[in-house]
Amino acid sequence: MTRAPLFWRLGLPVALAALLVDQVTKAWALDALWPPYSPGIVVLPVLNLRLGFNTGVTFGMFAGGPASSVWILSGVALAVVTWLLVWMWRSTSRLEVPALGLIVGGAIGNVADRLRRGAVTDFLDAHYEGWHWPTFNMADVGIVCGVGMLLLATVRPAAAASRETPG
Repeated sequence: MTRAPLFWRLGLPVALAALLVDQVTKAWALDALWPPYSPGIVVLPVLNLRLGFNTGVTFGMFAGGPASSVWILSGVALAVVTWLLVWMWRSTSRLEVPALGLIVGGAIGNVADRLRRGAVTDFLDAHYEGWHWPTFNMADVGIVCGVGMLLLATVRPAAAASRETPG
């Protein structure tokens, strides 16, 4: 356990929390927002809760592919999750490890949906003046926040090094 303490104390708990939040909110959406693609519930002038299903990947790309695409997409996602877990295990960054945990938890949540239902459950509908962002879920929120934190982690060391450089 001394080899990767951040993995156990920070990365894995964050991944499990992201997965739990995702699965609980999707279960709620499946129950409360049925039937799919109905107008849903207006939360804010720019946000509705509206049930939908994505058989493709990000933004619905590759939707409507053959039935085997569920297994292919899930296999690719699990390979990426494995690579991210190895990265998380090796990392010593207190920003990078939870970022990777968010991505891992979100990816596993979407893979679980894909394997269980053949599609990812989405229910967050952000829109403005008739323009709708593709409907998404809490797994997607975790993944996007994790990627943002990783980007911050790459900029942060460079900023610290530039402050230390004599000029």
